[in-house]
This record gives sequence, structure tokens and C-alpha cells, in this order.
Amino acid sequence: MDRLDLRSDTVTWPTAAMRQAMANAPVGDDVYGEDPTVNELESLAAEMLGHEAGLFVSSGTQGNLIAMLTHCQRGEEAIMGEDAHTYLWEAGGMAVLGGIVPKTLPTDSHGRLSIPQILSQINPLDNHKPRTKLICTENSSGGNNGAAIPLDYFLALRELADTHHLRLHLDGARLFNATTALGIPAADIGRVVDSASICLSKGLCAPVGSVLVGGRAFIAEARRNRKLLGGGMRQAGVLAAAGLLALREMTQRLAEDHATAKQLAEGLATIPHIEINPDVVETNMVFFALHDDAPLTAAQLIAQLKAEHNIWLGGYGGRKLRAVTHYWVQPADVVRCLQAIKDVMNH
Repeated sequence: MDRLDLRSDTVTWPTAAMRQAMANAPVGDDVYGEDPTVNELESLAAEMLGHEAGLFVSSGTQGNLIAMLTHCQRGEEAIMGEDAHTYLWEAGGMAVLGGIVPKTLPTDSHGRLSIPQILSQINPLDNHKPRTKLICTENSSGGNNGAAIPLDYFLALRELADTHHLRLHLDGARLFNATTALGIPAADIGRVVDSASICLSKGLCAPVGSVLVGGRAFIAEARRNRKLLGGGMRQAGVLAAAGLLALREMTQRLAEDHATAKQLAEGLATIPHIEINPDVVETNMVFFALHDDAPLTAAQLIAQLKAEHNIWLGGYGGRKLRAVTHYWVQPADVVRCLQAIKDVMNH
């Protein structure tokens, strides 16, 4: 890359191998189901997550919205965390386009909803209330230091959902980061939920796309909802080819990104005026804050690092900042970043 960009793993460029695969990809019309590369990607994603079928979509936001439209009718309710990406960062699509009522609940430091609290918030069958239909969860939890939520939590959710005839959808944008940190196959968690959306264009480096997985009947209906949203694509194999490499190769190296994140967190902890707990860094996200007595504001630190060192950090409101490691961030880059922060803070 032409900069050290730590704002997000969404900034990743496709690898040279991906660009070559895109150039050589066999293609067809995917709306007709005739693109062999897309079909291969959908099958691979479903297999890796323990499901029957997959659907290639343009983004994680689209995948989550299609899932909710497929699980819920207008006026039905979805329970989710108050810090969930589907609630905070997806433009209210579930309500605006789906007429789905979000019910948000607090989460713990790992992004988990309380099972007893979910139970207490399931609406009884009452004509005055929306019908509770869906539970949405997220792994890793982007709003909670990228925490990796363990399998036992999903098994408890599954038991609750089955008892009360609810569906489970997983926003698995960074599921492979989570399962890498947990040391388990993605299918161990994937097969527990009714549907999951995984992102190819974050830490997996593909330029575009996510895959929604679920049962065959679910995906058939989801395909219709993708069309409804204008998401039908034609010779999309040129994109799916990068996604195949993302799943086959890039999922195998995510521990390297977790190691650079830990390296960065531990280095930040040694710098005066910075508040951080390296112990909470489990995947590739590093959240930290500047003390009130810091010589710079977060905005000033971001601006000076960019102008003077071509290092890009993300602001997270107030005095908080976020750095996300990825394929294009190496251990030497972390050393460079830490030195640059020290230099800027000591101006």
C-alpha cells in the first residue's frame, strides 16, 4: 500500500494473486445462475460455515439486510445488541426497507446479550405487540475491542431460540478472525445459527463482497430479496475469484494480524498519556484513548500522523482512537507507527 493505513481492515487492497485470478476468472450471468466462479464461491463459503447454500452479495450490510428481510415479515421484531453493527452502522435498513422493529439490549464487554434478558424481552403473542422473530448477534464484536465470542454462547442462544421458535442470524463480518482467535473451525459456530454473513473485503483482502449462507430454502428466498434490493449481478466471477482466494488462503493467516495488533497494543501501553489495556486485544482491533492531560487531542494526533508520517488512524469519538491491523501491516510497520506516535506526542 502507499500508506500505513490503520483506520480499518476495509482499506485492504487485493493481493497480486487476487488481481491475477480476477483477470483469468471464468464468468457467466449470475442472475441466471450461470457464473461458475460465483457458484464455486457460494458453495465453498457454505461448506466452510457448515450450511447448505450461499449467496454472493455486494457487501456485509446488504447480506445482513437480506437475511433480516428473509427471516422477518413487516412488523416483526429482531432482538440485537445496542452496539450491534446492524443497528448502528447500516442506515436503519431493517426498519426503512423491511418494516422490521429493532429491539436493542445492552451487551457485556464481549458483545454478548444476556440470555435471561433476551428471554425477558421476547414478546408474548399479543395483538398490541410486534411478534419477536429473530435474534441477531455479531462475531467478532466490532464495538467491543473486536472480542471473539466463544462457541458455548452460541449454543446457549440456539437452545433459547429453539425453545421459543426464533431464528438466529450472525453478522460474521470478521467471523474468521474470531474463530482464529478461538482456535476452532468457522463451521463450529456457523452451523449453530440459521444464517450468517461473512465479509470477504475486510481482513481477507478481496476488493468487494460478502457471502450470506443458510439452508437451501432460506437462500432461495434470500436470492429473491437480493434482486428486490437491486443486488443481482451479472459477470460477477471477476469479483468472486478474489473471494475464493480470500477464503482458501487469507483465512489461514489471520493470526499474523492478531499478533501485530497485540504488538501495537503493548507498545501503546508504554507511551505516556495513552490509556489502553492490551489484555482485551483478542483479534485485529486496538482501541485506545488519550488522557485528559495529553498534549494533543485525538483529532490533532490523527491529523499530524497523517501529515507528517503518512500513517492513518481512525477516530472513535471524543478522545478515543482505533487501529485495525491487516495483511498490509507488518511488524516493522508497527514499530514505525509507535515511534511516530511518540514523536508527535513529544512535539
